[in-house]
Amino acid sequence: VRQVYTGSVPRLKRIACMASHAYNGGKEMGVPMPKNERRYTYADYRNWPEDERWELIEGEAFAMGAPSWTHQELVAILTVELRLFLKGKPCRPFVSPVDVFLPAPGQTVADIDTVVQPDLGVVCDRSRIIPRGVFGAPDLVMEILSPSSVLHDLNRKKDLYARAGVREYWVWSQALDWVTIQHLTAEGIWDEGESFGPEQSARSQVLAGLGISLADIRAELIRPE
Repeated sequence: VRQVYTGSVPRLKRIACMASHAYNGGKEMGVPMPKNERRYTYADYRNWPEDERWELIEGEAFAMGAPSWTHQELVAILTVELRLFLKGKPCRPFVSPVDVFLPAPGQTVADIDTVVQPDLGVVCDRSRIIPRGVFGAPDLVMEILSPSSVLHDLNRKKDLYARAGVREYWVWSQALDWVTIQHLTAEGIWDEGESFGPEQSARSQVLAGLGISLADIRAELIRPE
């Protein structure tokens, strides 16, 4: 395994550990909160208010807080990077809020109980693109860490993406001092991953030739005072 920037993958583990200790019931930390003990399906989900954001993971409903300016700036810049790279290619990028349906065997759209909204993703099998979103695992998913989503992105959703068959998982620091990329192995688990530092370009294996310079992204980013 190639560790380009030493320390970032262990750093992710430390971040997840600290977030676990900081959880404190959820509300104060702003982490995604379960709706209640009931198990939900997409039939329930689609009837909830349109001005609320939720994710379903194996029947549990999690309310998603509003993202920060910096988070959305980074999403916008990365979307442009992906669209320019994929122009004329079969793969298509998408950006949240797009529903990604991750069905268990035999589940239809109506009874599916896992629907998530990655910050960004790429789908190379266009048959997975449906009017309501993406049905099945994207080839690549990117999540941008927020204080409110650390546990969700580094534990719950990361495990889910592996089970669903996502081939490559990028996790970005909002400070743009690191990004980690993990790849799904033949055994269906994540490898140790690659880590890229603030003066390096993060490079994809799934999208051969894609390289994103952290320094260039940071130069574009506008941060509120």
